[in-house]
Amino acid sequence: MTYSEHALKNREVWTGYAAEYAESAKRAWAQEEITWGVWHVPESELRALPALAGKDVVELGCGTAYVSAWLARRGARPVGIDVTPAQLATARALQAEHGLEFPLLEASAEDVPLPDASFDLAVSEYGASIWCDPYLWIPEAARLLRPGGELVFLVNGTLLMLCMQEEEVPPGPELLRPYFGLHRSEWPDEDGIDFHLGYGDWIRLLRANGLEVEDLIEIQAPENAKQHRYPALATPEWARRWPSEEIWRARKRA
Repeated sequence: MTYSEHALKNREVWTGYAAEYAESAKRAWAQEEITWGVWHVPESELRALPALAGKDVVELGCGTAYVSAWLARRGARPVGIDVTPAQLATARALQAEHGLEFPLLEASAEDVPLPDASFDLAVSEYGASIWCDPYLWIPEAARLLRPGGELVFLVNGTLLMLCMQEEEVPPGPELLRPYFGLHRSEWPDEDGIDFHLGYGDWIRLLRANGLEVEDLIEIQAPENAKQHRYPALATPEWARRWPSEEIWRARKRA
């Protein structure tokens, strides 16, 4: 395993966040329904995931592994990958509390120490999909998938990224950042390093790694949505008009 410079930085940042996220991790682990993103839109509405029973699944950038827990309860065999030991410690404590056992591996999703073609599904919800370089983690996801396997990942909406301000305030309707050249983002009031691509770059990257795009689900905040804990990631009113989150679905060519 090797860690990139930004992976080491993000591990440091998320080590600091780990205690703060332990309480929300408990709530997520206790939740029976699969939901997506900051608006908690149910999987039953979005239908982003394939059938799960009996599938080998790798969660890339699992954090506290609540997504893996949801999948395990539905008959999948998940493996959680994360670069931050403190996050994995929370996940292991919650495994013991809920009586769920599945492997948790300390590693970067950019360099996963597991064999080729080991999984039927790779999934990331605000994990590798945001905090890892897509030009590194997408090839790893493709390598780990069996032919015909699926990749499902959630990212910040592209329009949101173009409208985000540098301060921790909600975005408005104006485009503030260039679309061309999206990749690595560093913010004045944040220590972490996140990554975003434009639509064409995502499609070309996925296809270059043997993955065919099957769907792009643009998430609209529910009518009864309440403001979440991250003001910079849009108000409910903004996210009712424009997609603040997107789920990509792709399949590895057989």
